[in-house]
Amino acid sequence: MKKSLINMIILAGLLPLSCTDSFDELNTDPTKATDETFDANLLLPSVQYNYVDATAGYNGGILFQSMWVQVLASTTSGAANYYSNGDKYGISSNTNSYLASTWNKGFRAASLAYEMEQLSKDKPALVNLMNIAIIMQVQSIATISDTYGDVPYTEALQAKTGITLPAYDTQEAVYKSLLTRLETAIGALNADAVIPTNDSFEGYDGSIVKWKKYGYSLMLKLAMRLTKADPATAKTYAEKAAAGGTFASVADDAYIIMDEANAYNNGNGAALSTPADIYQVRWSKTMIDYLKATNDPRLGRIAEVPAAGLTANQSLTSAGNSAPEVQLGLPNGYDLNGGATDISRSAGYPGGTGTGANVTPIGRYSRPTAIYRSRSAPLFVLTYAETELLLAEAVTRGYAVGGTAAAHYKNGVSAGIQSLGKYGAAAAITPAVADAYATAHPLVAANALKQINEQIWATTGILFNFTESWNNWKRSGFPELKAVNYVGNFSGGAIPRRQPYPTTEAAQNGANYGEAVGRLSGGDNWVSRIWWDK
Repeated sequence: MKKSLINMIILAGLLPLSCTDSFDELNTDPTKATDETFDANLLLPSVQYNYVDATAGYNGGILFQSMWVQVLASTTSGAANYYSNGDKYGISSNTNSYLASTWNKGFRAASLAYEMEQLSKDKPALVNLMNIAIIMQVQSIATISDTYGDVPYTEALQAKTGITLPAYDTQEAVYKSLLTRLETAIGALNADAVIPTNDSFEGYDGSIVKWKKYGYSLMLKLAMRLTKADPATAKTYAEKAAAGGTFASVADDAYIIMDEANAYNNGNGAALSTPADIYQVRWSKTMIDYLKATNDPRLGRIAEVPAAGLTANQSLTSAGNSAPEVQLGLPNGYDLNGGATDISRSAGYPGGTGTGANVTPIGRYSRPTAIYRSRSAPLFVLTYAETELLLAEAVTRGYAVGGTAAAHYKNGVSAGIQSLGKYGAAAAITPAVADAYATAHPLVAANALKQINEQIWATTGILFNFTESWNNWKRSGFPELKAVNYVGNFSGGAIPRRQPYPTTEAAQNGANYGEAVGRLSGGDNWVSRIWWDK
């Protein structure tokens, strides 16, 4: 992240101590900013950072959704037993902490965005900053709601006014309000007004043209969440988004390059640069098989079979074999415990590698390559690829969004391949190669919804935007996944469809929490469905 957050401004100059009629000034702390002196632009990078961090690494994404939808897999043993939360749906010692992180970090982002809005709302020169603050609130609240369901909204972020125990709004009400606020905020962005500073979205630099496209692309995504729960609203807002102008190329991708040197870590990179994690986390068989079936050019960039032996399998620097033909995905739901679910008993088990004390039973399964181990790697929010794939689905559903489903699909497939290059030169694939692959694998009308949504799953998963992979899977049902029924799991052998509310909500906001839980069919558990998940 290129802009670092400044939490406090030290005001220049000293107060004139000789004036006996300046009592108020004498009692003003000169080291603290006021609403009038604080530059609200300084909040923007912290809003953006807290948002992307809310679903990265141990804040949930890599431990939960990455394996729930079989992008990644793990044998979950030894020091990395926290991956039991993933493809085995099993409680670990810190599960309650992990499941609360998206809530806590997401509301932190929304709270800072709300403060940014309040500091800029009565200042005409900051009209763009104010409306970007609203857009980021929409993005943050939507992600929290997608994860948990009904959430505090109307009364949320109001602690300054004395509301510390906010009521929960229904997800239906939240979504309809978010779409309305988003439309108004995008419409109020003004390219002739002062542009924001400290923008951490790579390549945006406060550009109102780009922020408008981001807003409309976000509108499209939220609209498409409602294709089953409220088809009329989905159609209305998808068409508004397309008419307004969504992302036009991979240059519009919304992402942040993290900055380890200044303590802004990529949580996924932090996890995968831990020896226990690099040993345990592999690509799922579901994902590798999907990529191999069509010779997807991303496979050779994202996956490697480690060199033989335990040492190489735990090494952060020992490169593996990235030849596409040798990649092998780890089947989900296996362990190293020696029983019926031991990996050695899985179909197609390739055998371990190494000898003597340096042997490992999981050495031949593909792991993420070094591009994912950097703590300064990008974290993605929304991409041109996902937007084009959603437009392809919108056309398929009969929405008037312009273009053909086939053209949007081709754009989305090619863009998904090209966006991988944001991880650096080792990940880059040329536009010519990406376009050739997309041309060779066109959309088949009879199979359109399946193809489109499998591509969304693969593209968001490969970019490590696991929460998005999971949410779109819930909405679309694609890819068709076989759940794991591991002994002692917390979801009854079903793939989790929501995260339970943080335990602090029941303890501290019990009455409002109870009302929200009462609206959940099945209660506050991992498999109750949120409103739009039909």
